[in-house]
Amino acid sequence: MTRTALVLGAGMLGVSCALALQKRGIAVTLIDRREPGSETSYGNAGVLASSSIVPLNNPSLYARIAGYLGNRDAALNLSWRRALTRPGWLLRFLWEARPSQAAARIAALQALTESTVPRHRALMAEAGVSHRLRENGTLKLWRSEAGHAAAQAEHDFLRRHGIASQILDRQGISAVEPGLNPIFPVGLLIPSVGSVDSPGAVTAAYAALFVARGGRIEQAEVTGLARRGAVWQASTAAGAFAADIAVVALGPWSGDLLKPLGLDPWLDVERGYHRHLRPQDGARLARPVYDVDGAYYMAPMEQGHRITSGVDLSFRDAPDDHRQIDSATASAREAFPLGEVVGETWRGARPTLPDSLPMIGEAPRNPGLWLAFGSQHIGFSTGPITGEMIAAMVCGEEPPIDPTPFRPGRYIR
Repeated sequence: MTRTALVLGAGMLGVSCALALQKRGIAVTLIDRREPGSETSYGNAGVLASSSIVPLNNPSLYARIAGYLGNRDAALNLSWRRALTRPGWLLRFLWEARPSQAAARIAALQALTESTVPRHRALMAEAGVSHRLRENGTLKLWRSEAGHAAAQAEHDFLRRHGIASQILDRQGISAVEPGLNPIFPVGLLIPSVGSVDSPGAVTAAYAALFVARGGRIEQAEVTGLARRGAVWQASTAAGAFAADIAVVALGPWSGDLLKPLGLDPWLDVERGYHRHLRPQDGARLARPVYDVDGAYYMAPMEQGHRITSGVDLSFRDAPDDHRQIDSATASAREAFPLGEVVGETWRGARPTLPDSLPMIGEAPRNPGLWLAFGSQHIGFSTGPITGEMIAAMVCGEEPPIDPTPFRPGRYIR
């Protein structure tokens, strides 16, 4: 008898899990309230981040805390009311940044991210969207001379981990990105990083590939999940769906579904914004660039040049606060000739766990319930390997990397 699976959540992680399970002969139903790739997977910078191997809560966080507290840093907006509702989570996040944990976390993230580009390249070819892939790196930029030391330190760190990079002076930056205004004295080019021109369209193409191979997609909001005898049943406004296993890949909404089961994954969210602007005078970036001092990505997209904001630590469903994205837009205009805004400003949420690592594996005490969420800023990058890890463990195969650092049991008891 054919095994069956429900995958709840049609972002990059969920779609990747559905494809990987399907490849192993499992009949998969993919369920989401919106079309595939319409939530968190839509709103990122489109970077395939093979060099994102340092967790956000690394030891350097302690030195930056004082600068964050007054909400004067473009990288972070902190709602104290929100922070004080979960002081235990915040304290755990800070505790997890201790130096003794850094090397193991870096190793785990490198294992998770190092195959990002080839895995996406293969999937894009299968889905017929190879034209959306760029393999010309990303460029990190500093506005002050002090950036030379920071660029050198990052270059040395990446080299120790086998990742090539190139330090560029002002002339070198102009050579690779002639459209940028000459306000950056130093940059770091990381050639191995890839990017795409529409993260949402790539996710939707992977979902279309899943359907073309016989997969089923149901657009309905999942309102509940329960074990019924030998199967898992998801309740939705469109009715109930049952299968042998269930994979929860609902990103920042995953905890809402798990808590009625008595499972607390210690999940929180980081909000973020983006907006698109048209370039002026025929100028165009060849790759995503990150302005360290402005705390924004500017990435060439199908819709225009996308400007992303720093992290907004407000309640997940609180009204928009455009202070960060407005600041990022002003900084981006200093760096590049940008014209009118295209469309509406987008807001989304990213799922985050206290140790800055995702949760990938079977839920404790709940056989057949698999979890794939908490990837913070790298979920779009790591969707394919996460799907392969989940599918391999479901089928009793050796996963492509050691899943131990990502086990759900580190927070769920």
